[in-house]
Amino acid sequence: MASKTKPDATTTKSEARIGIPADCRIADVGDLHRQLREAVDAPQIVLDGAAVERVDTAALQLLVVFQREVAKRGKQMNWAGVSAPLHDAASQLGLAQTLALPAKQPA
Repeated sequence: MASKTKPDATTTKSEARIGIPADCRIADVGDLHRQLREAVDAPQIVLDGAAVERVDTAALQLLVVFQREVAKRGKQMNWAGVSAPLHDAASQLGLAQTLALPAKQPA
């Protein structure tokens, strides 16, 4: 069963690093939403989705809106890691390219 770990965020003057929680579904993304709002103006934004075990469409939509807002502000969002469930869900919905996910790593 998936653990409900909260995402962690680390912010320095040059970088905001946000860990996406293992259970990334709309009922549990309030804290992630807050962290994304706080990070949107950071010079460098890094999302770590390596721990994601469950993700739903609404949570992916949140990430797409965030990615678009970052781009609108002339900044770039990078990925430190992407789990297979996150990559698979984004790919099924046609969002892998929109989210600029790195290529899926073989198991």
